[in-house]
Amino acid sequence: MILYFVLLAVGLLVLIYGANYLVEGASALAKKFKVSDLAIGLTIVAFGTSAPELVVNSIASFQGHQDIVFGNVIGSNNFNLFIILGITGLLTPLAVQSSTAWKEIPISLVAIVILFMMVNDAVLTSNAENLLSRWEGILLLVGFIGFLFYVYKQLTSEESIETSPEKKLPNLKMSLFIAGGLAGLVIGGQLVVTNAISIAENLGISEKIIGLTVIAAGTSLPELATSIVAAAKKNADIAVGNIVGSNIFNILLILGTASVISPVSYSDSFNVDLYIFAGGTIFLILAMLTGKRKILDRWEAAILLIFYLVYTVYLVAREL
Repeated sequence: MILYFVLLAVGLLVLIYGANYLVEGASALAKKFKVSDLAIGLTIVAFGTSAPELVVNSIASFQGHQDIVFGNVIGSNNFNLFIILGITGLLTPLAVQSSTAWKEIPISLVAIVILFMMVNDAVLTSNAENLLSRWEGILLLVGFIGFLFYVYKQLTSEESIETSPEKKLPNLKMSLFIAGGLAGLVIGGQLVVTNAISIAENLGISEKIIGLTVIAAGTSLPELATSIVAAAKKNADIAVGNIVGSNIFNILLILGTASVISPVSYSDSFNVDLYIFAGGTIFLILAMLTGKRKILDRWEAAILLIFYLVYTVYLVAREL
């Protein structure tokens, strides 16, 4: 058992370092081709922080671990929303642009509703089994492409903000960072999935709970680090945008990819966790549009944190 926990921790560390190296190498490559900092932040960094979830879920889907697929995405999104925004909002009130409050956060809510309708076949259609099919996965990926197009249009409608020039990486080092980052993601993802399943089996804990808690928190560490650093630097747009963007990526790209690899059976017991995710997103919208407009105040961030603690107790009690 101790070995399983050690290997799980090693896997999470390899995932995080792999994502960091991939982002650094890809950012250097983008700068070489004169891609703007804003474009890099909205695409490469967002993808890099979601890469651990993508790899873990792809492996879990291929191996037929359905509850880990949904548990990781829903759990990561709840962790992002309640814990990461809660912590960063306590560090500093988070003021964001109008587009984040009026467009990106509502897009995240729409993605939740679409996912709910896709996976609750037994309730909404005559199908006996709740399933995220390959065709639905393709639709999610089409939605993801649409979101990228939206980001592209946002970029073309805004002036590019230049930053001070950074030291360029040599071509060999840049290639090694990208290749090493990808290798780290694959190896780390395999270690996380294998050892999390072993821990669940030995402790008699369901894969669902492991996915919603341990794996979800572990794969969300890149988002946590990115948002805390952004909040410390008073860059609320990155702190909030990173979380909202990652949550959209997780639903559209990661679940879409996982279900294209293999159709994923859905347990309706996840509906409660989806309701909580939707409720938290609605709370975030209201927080941005009431009081000090487009600001998540410290007391609102505290509510997010406290609610997640209550939610975690509920998860454990539900398992027992």
